[in-house]
Amino acid sequence: MSGAELRKARLSADWTQKRLASHLGVSQGYLSLMEIGKRRMPDRVARRVTSLFQLPPTLLPTSGEVGSRVAVTEERVEQDLARLGYPGLAYRKKPGRRRNPVELLLMALSLEDLDPRLAEALPWLLVNFERVSFQDLVEKAKTKDLQNRLGFTVSLAEQVAARNPDFVKNSKELHQAKQMLEKSRLVLEGTYGRRETSDRMRAWLRENRSPEAKHWNLLTDLRVEHLPYAGTNTRTLD
Repeated sequence: MSGAELRKARLSADWTQKRLASHLGVSQGYLSLMEIGKRRMPDRVARRVTSLFQLPPTLLPTSGEVGSRVAVTEERVEQDLARLGYPGLAYRKKPGRRRNPVELLLMALSLEDLDPRLAEALPWLLVNFERVSFQDLVEKAKTKDLQNRLGFTVSLAEQVAARNPDFVKNSKELHQAKQMLEKSRLVLEGTYGRRETSDRMRAWLRENRSPEAKHWNLLTDLRVEHLPYAGTNTRTLD
């Protein structure tokens, strides 16, 4: 969250600096400096502001855990999806902090073996939330050689937006992100979700995967029709 976003959220809620500073446990002067970008915004402040004004979780600070020594597991991905409100996982939700959807997506894509139920949820992270930083997402994916997996996820998300009018908010940004990823598409064959070690299954996936999976050089049978939130409406993509 930037200082400008902090100020915009405060003004939209019609709060004074004095009132917000009191809720954040900082001085009015420090809040003013944060709003104009002259003081760093602590993570706790960004989290508190996001909660106070019910802002999109895409404004939450990221922890930088992808690529760190902290283990990324299916269980953590599942819990983070549940905390963000992913349909079908509400019953699995446990107390804990919400995670920025962009960070969660990168964490999930970094896993070599991911439960199909969780893989199905990944495009939802791109269509359900506003203010997704697609530029940042693409750049971070490229540094970790995740651009093919992200490209496939973006392609599925774009198809979801074409089918379900509830998810059209990021349509333009999805198209732009796919174009950015196209320039760095990897030739090396990869997987998406479950890792298949059987030569017979890998051969079957090559033969039966979707055009999108083939384009992004991924062995997966996941299609937009498998996504429970995709809807049934159709319109032409540019």
